[in-house]
Amino acid sequence: MHCLRPLLRNPSLKWILAVAMLLIAMPRLAQAEALLVVEADSGKVLQADNATMPWYPASVTKMMTAYVTLTAVKQGRISLDTLVTVSPVAASQAPSKMGFRPGTQLTIDNALKMMLVKSANDMAVVLAEGVGGSIDGFSAMMNQTAQKLGMTQTSYVNPNGLPADGQITSARDLAILARAIIRDLPEYEYFMHIPSIRFGHRITQNFNKLIGRYPGADGFKTGFICASGYNLVASATRDGRRLIAVVLGASSGRMRAIRAAQLLDRGFANNTGLSWLRPSLGTVDNLVPIDATPPNLREEMCGGKHKRPASDEDEDTVASNAASSSAFGGEGAAAFFGAGLQASMPKPSEMMAQAPAPSEPIPVYTGPTKTGAALLAAVAADSERLQPAKRGKRTHVAVKKPDAAADAKEDVKGDAKSDGKQTAAKPVRHANAKPDSAAAKADKPATPPKSAAAKPADKSSVPAKPGAAKPKAAAKPKTEAKPAG
Repeated sequence: MHCLRPLLRNPSLKWILAVAMLLIAMPRLAQAEALLVVEADSGKVLQADNATMPWYPASVTKMMTAYVTLTAVKQGRISLDTLVTVSPVAASQAPSKMGFRPGTQLTIDNALKMMLVKSANDMAVVLAEGVGGSIDGFSAMMNQTAQKLGMTQTSYVNPNGLPADGQITSARDLAILARAIIRDLPEYEYFMHIPSIRFGHRITQNFNKLIGRYPGADGFKTGFICASGYNLVASATRDGRRLIAVVLGASSGRMRAIRAAQLLDRGFANNTGLSWLRPSLGTVDNLVPIDATPPNLREEMCGGKHKRPASDEDEDTVASNAASSSAFGGEGAAAFFGAGLQASMPKPSEMMAQAPAPSEPIPVYTGPTKTGAALLAAVAADSERLQPAKRGKRTHVAVKKPDAAADAKEDVKGDAKSDGKQTAAKPVRHANAKPDSAAAKADKPATPPKSAAAKPADKSSVPAKPGAAKPKAAAKPKTEAKPAG
């Protein structure tokens, strides 16, 4: 430093140095990401970039919904077996959702699992109304809890994180909430890292791609709306040491997982050799909030030709720089010099490209708590209720409007992506059994039974072109029915 002092006295060199520092910071600002890593036990900050920038939380909001609900369970005001009812308001929520009809009842336990694994917006409202009486009443409970925990940058207006101007948080506040869940609700923390659930025949993997892929991953929640980008609060435990990583504003679901894995890798590596390049960051509670408007990433995430899923899962959308992300992007110069990225970067990208470790999906169901044979019967009943509803709905659409399958609603898309196994199996079943007989039944009532066989024969033999056109039109519903089923 002594040798630099004469240089720093030169005004021209000072200006050059300032420009150089600005250029180093520019990629971070352009990337519009907030990144934070803390120790779960002590709250010590290991890395922070834009950690106190206000941000739209999206579905990571459901961490607070779960915290408030499970606190009520722990205090004995409700139980996991308490029945809650799907209201018209809950049923009307945008996807991702379970899609139950108003009047459907289920337990707090099952609603929590559906909300946290599938990120079901309708289940968040069901819990809010069951615990707080209404969305507004529950939002007030959420805000009181946030203030009590020291989440000074957070405000809630709904329990699921769907777009709302007043729904704001920060990476700092989300890390504080994650620590509170670990500290205050250890007996219920398993809700935060369930690998998958099964409702009837439908299996949904946790949208948090670290679960089952990153060693020791044990929390928490994902989120996505166009304005926020892809968010993730993650945690992992290694050799008895637990870290919490927060990623806000990533460009895809895969990228937020890679970012979180990189942050955790560096935290566990505990590279302190060049720690003198950056000052001590203290604890997460002491990070100074930034008074600013949350960045709105709508145009960047969903504008132009971008097609984004309704939920915060995106199996297909992968950022073009996922495998070759610059070490500077969103992480700061000091983090680059001290992190040893060259060694750790390939591992997260490879891990996130793999299938999750095999696990037995946890069954979820409607109605009161069941065990044993009653549970099996409930799961079977939910399967039966799912089958006819989907088959009838899609067959009708395919026959009436052949292109409707391509224009399916976003919630159907989301289910198809998260439930790849069952959607892949169903067309095979329908293709082998139903389409021919269904088409035959559909053709027979249209004309008298036996004369119908004669008429097409006569018409096809005399006017060749019209006769050829009619069988093609009749065949179309067969081919359309295969993917629609």
